[in-house]
Amino acid sequence: MAASKDFRLFVLENPLLDIQAFGNEALLQKYGLKANDAILAEEKHMEIYDDLLNNYDAKLIAGGAAQNTARGAQYILPPNSVVFVGGVGDDKYAAILHDAVKQVGLRVEYRVDPKVPTGRCAVVITGHNRSMCTDLGAANHYDLEHLKKPEVWSLVENAEVYYVGGYHLTVCPPAIMELCKHAASNNKVFILSLSAPFIPQFFKDPLDATAPYWDYVIGNETEAAAFAESHGLGTTDVRQIARALADLPKENTKRRRVAVITQGTEPTIVAVQGESDVREFPVHPIAKEEINDTNGAGDAFAGGFTAGIVEGRPLEEAIHMGQWLAKLSIKELGPSYPFPKQTYDPSKN
Repeated sequence: MAASKDFRLFVLENPLLDIQAFGNEALLQKYGLKANDAILAEEKHMEIYDDLLNNYDAKLIAGGAAQNTARGAQYILPPNSVVFVGGVGDDKYAAILHDAVKQVGLRVEYRVDPKVPTGRCAVVITGHNRSMCTDLGAANHYDLEHLKKPEVWSLVENAEVYYVGGYHLTVCPPAIMELCKHAASNNKVFILSLSAPFIPQFFKDPLDATAPYWDYVIGNETEAAAFAESHGLGTTDVRQIARALADLPKENTKRRRVAVITQGTEPTIVAVQGESDVREFPVHPIAKEEINDTNGAGDAFAGGFTAGIVEGRPLEEAIHMGQWLAKLSIKELGPSYPFPKQTYDPSKN
């Protein structure tokens, strides 16, 4: 199939079926989970997926952090703007994912594994916290061969912006590096999300290999703190960490790197390479009674922000677009966006 020039944003990470349910402290303790965390499943966690389905009125959502972000960017951008790539199984859960993304206009090019089931993520919601426990399944078997298939690589070549979730550093660093190098050599935009504290803690080497290629790096305050600790920065100050991220050595010197650190309801911190001034952007306020679920708010922010970058908006406006979409997502259940579709209006947001 010939690639369409319409697809401007190429997203790579781990597609998952989110099995999401409201839980309690007892459920968290049963599986040794923290109230607000993201971990990879071990053997002791494997029963949680059926437990949620059978005993907790679970909802099934097309998930995976970067797939949430891709859906968010497509929510804002014109039709046929975003393509998402990752690995799934040949099973009913993959069919659910296909149906879900089709409904929101997101194109996917999944690598289908005939032997390994589609990845799952248990999302336990307690209050405004969420604990995510992921069994990557087929997502963990994505390979460079799929990325280099002519029909997929043509989408890479036609894209203008690349977004990679840090979770994929646990899966296929060579695929990420191909995107990094293509972006740098063609002066295209490469965006990386740190995704979770365990990425800089336990996947430091593959993360550092991508660092020279970041045009934008996005993380939250806990991910930033984990990066600072694993890299011996000697500080817990979010502003200093943002500046350190922005000023790391960079391959493509035609663009200055931008580091963006979200902090929940606290201001978003933004540092630009070579600039001593670190900026703060207050979060768009939301009434407490309007908060339904914060799960996926960070993914939504990344989706809105990335859409702004794709559209060539000023940095300040891209930040506001991210906060706007995160605010919409928080009002929904799970990493979702309201329909009928709402439109970002810079004069009102």
